Amino acid sequence: MPALPEVRITTDGACKGNPGPGGWAAILQSGSHEKELTGAEALTTNNRMEMTAALKALEALKKPSHVTLVTDSRYLMDGMMKWLNGWKKNGWRNASKEPVKNADLWMALDRAAKPHAIEWQWVKGHSGHPMNERADALANEAIDSLRAAQS
Repeated sequence: MPALPEVRITTDGACKGNPGPGGWAAILQSGSHEKELTGAEALTTNNRMEMTAALKALEALKKPSHVTLVTDSRYLMDGMMKWLNGWKKNGWRNASKEPVKNADLWMALDRAAKPHAIEWQWVKGHSGHPMNERADALANEAIDSLRAAQS
């Protein structure tokens, strides 16, 4: 059985106000290949942008892969690694029996993650990690582009 392709994904989300205009970015690297994905929304939250970055990156993969997904979002990482199975078991209710926030994105992330073997890595945001800083800059550029298009 052939080994899965190795893909490293670095993601970040940004928001100007929370809620407010937001941007997301993902940098996909495999061997000598690299691809940047970005996007923005007029009214969103930082958590939704962090989740969207990971979702769009996973959806961009054309075949099952071994993914190292680097994020500075504990919310995203803990949601995928610790909370997701419980939410599904509890009918998308959290420990307080309230509806899970951002359930639409959690469900989409769950589907997008299924074909892949994902290793989640957390890095401290704004701490000089080169790829995290680059993803942050791209996410903020996406917000600036959205604002420019709206004016």
